[in-house]
Amino acid sequence: MKQVVQNYKSGELAVLDVPVPGCKPGGVLVRSAYSLISTGTELMKVSEAGMSMLGKARSRPDQVAKVMQSVATNGVPATYRKVMGKLDSYTPLGYSLCGVVEQVGAGIDDVKVGDLVACAGNEHALHAELNWVPKNLYTPVPDGLAPRHAAFGTVGSIALQGVRQGEPQLGEVALVIGLGLIGQLVVQLLAASGVRVVGADPDPARCELAERLGAAACGDPASAAVESAVAELTGGHGVDQVYLAAGGGSNQPVELAARLCRDRGRVVDIGKCRLDLPWNAYYEKELDVRFSRSYGPGRYDPEYELEGRDYPIGYVRWTERRNLACFLDLAARGKVDVEPLISHVADFDDAVETYRRLKDGELKAITALFRYPEQAGEAEEAKAPAVAVPAVDVKASPARAAKTPVKLAFVGAGNYATSMLLPHLAQRDGVELSTVVTTTALSAANAQRKFGFAQATTDLDAVLGDKSIDAVFVVTRHSSHADLTRRALLAGKTVFVEKPLALTEDELAGVLAAVAESGNDRLQVGFNRRFAPLLQEARQQFGARTGPASLRYLVNAGRLQHGSWYLRQGTEGSRFAGEGGHFIDTASWLLEADPVSVYAVATSGHEDLQVVLRYPDGSTATISYVTTGPAGLPKETLDLVADGKALRLDDFVRASVYARKRWVSSRLPKARDKGQNAELAAFVKAVRTGGPMPVPLESLVATTAATLAVQTGLAGGAPVTLERAR
Repeated sequence: MKQVVQNYKSGELAVLDVPVPGCKPGGVLVRSAYSLISTGTELMKVSEAGMSMLGKARSRPDQVAKVMQSVATNGVPATYRKVMGKLDSYTPLGYSLCGVVEQVGAGIDDVKVGDLVACAGNEHALHAELNWVPKNLYTPVPDGLAPRHAAFGTVGSIALQGVRQGEPQLGEVALVIGLGLIGQLVVQLLAASGVRVVGADPDPARCELAERLGAAACGDPASAAVESAVAELTGGHGVDQVYLAAGGGSNQPVELAARLCRDRGRVVDIGKCRLDLPWNAYYEKELDVRFSRSYGPGRYDPEYELEGRDYPIGYVRWTERRNLACFLDLAARGKVDVEPLISHVADFDDAVETYRRLKDGELKAITALFRYPEQAGEAEEAKAPAVAVPAVDVKASPARAAKTPVKLAFVGAGNYATSMLLPHLAQRDGVELSTVVTTTALSAANAQRKFGFAQATTDLDAVLGDKSIDAVFVVTRHSSHADLTRRALLAGKTVFVEKPLALTEDELAGVLAAVAESGNDRLQVGFNRRFAPLLQEARQQFGARTGPASLRYLVNAGRLQHGSWYLRQGTEGSRFAGEGGHFIDTASWLLEADPVSVYAVATSGHEDLQVVLRYPDGSTATISYVTTGPAGLPKETLDLVADGKALRLDDFVRASVYARKRWVSSRLPKARDKGQNAELAAFVKAVRTGGPMPVPLESLVATTAATLAVQTGLAGGAPVTLERAR
């Protein structure tokens, strides 16, 4: 089998072929599905290994003290041989994973072969294809919890034990200093306990993420934002507890803790940070300083960890294993969300390169996971759901001669067509509204009279057969979009179809089959927000980015009136299937990529959705689609944070960019411009000149596939991979 190892003397990282561990009594042999890379603890070890011998000594004074004691006892030569022999050996990495039980040792009766378990321990939950794990360091994974999420069990237990040490109570206020992996989990656990949380971290992306996951406010500890938030939430008294989840050599965290903690408050050290306690500050407030020891009671006790001797629950309520099980239960019930913390998933075979990218800062991640290959004929993880992103297979359309006027036909003349599209087209020079097609004669006649169509009809075939018509607008009910688009493409027309393009994977495949058959790829879907002038200007002011971004999009969709055809999910699809593509397209346009996975969760009845999109460079976009918000809340607000900059869009009325120089747009009139006019201008230009379509077909397909993946994810309760056809 393969295992990730490191030589602490040379710093070399390698994936070695090593023997399969034996399945000893009192434990189980587990085949890894996902293992978690701790970007704090593990990267610290990797960085230390690359130091000089002097640097190693400075970073580990505790080990230097042991060496000096050995010199006094055994002499320099013997100590030197012992130390160099230990340094020049391969050591394992990893301590948190999820996998499938492959073999059960004697004395084990709580799991069986094939069960999914979460495992802990820096000697037993290693980055390796197979691990032997003793009884008290594994626990079964609850039904419905994805394996990649169960891989967080160990770090979740560390955060949980830290919170237990703080003894939070309902209504209290806590400060979490350091919003890395452990800090983000502590924030969520405290919020789930009824505690209001303030976060402190110099990274604005981490602050934004913590606020999204439940923190009341977050900010840079060097700014006044954190102190102001604490004062506001506590009436100036200070927080009840502080959790030190930061690392590094700065003494700022413990000084900040003393300044912002209330009299007789609690300070809990979870991370490995400098602890030169300012005596006067801690003495005068009589602060209670506590330490949290790893996963909980049982840690470092060989009788508990290796021999399986449990502590009686009446004396020790929360042990290592009980903490592990508790965290998994919280994750399975949606009380803790770890998906937004996953910045990168790497194949296990790419382990060395992944560590290099993390160490060099090329890959910025809160958490990264190793994904292990499936082994034919052996115990396998249940395959994660996937939605196919069909390949666009068509030869480039030949250039078309410029033509004026451009003759347009409309299929459908409902409210959206008559209020948001036709008013712009009717006033545009070089456009001729040729024919309107509807299923009822009167609606066609009304559209003809109001917008000046040359003809009105109920005969679609006549329109598709009219060679003088250059482009067809499909603005009908959702269930007909894919079929009408397919027919218009086969007829050689340029097509503008209002979202959605398709409601099923089969419908999407049918549209692309028509593209391939006809050689006609002249298609635009009505994703108009990327064309909004305000958002275009804000994006330009934000400028280029180099690192991953965090994007948050709140959509206050509101409730529909009783009887609306949007509620006919059996035939017209869900509300998100109908309009979710708008928001996914906007996120992908801002992040300049197509998503690679989708994770969706919903409230009871699927009324409110949280959709998390992952992108190739580690960026994430979270779309909160709510129907239960108040009428006075703006419909759409968006925040994009990356590279120390932030872009904010307030309902297409105002935008701002926070960078070295702040930019704020002028407030627009109440009539919000969401880009329909600019989108139609770009579409008409493409039809008139024969130039490229406003949005590449590949992007339209990827957005549609991601929208379809939301329903797949809701049904399966797990992240959905977007598999691109090759």
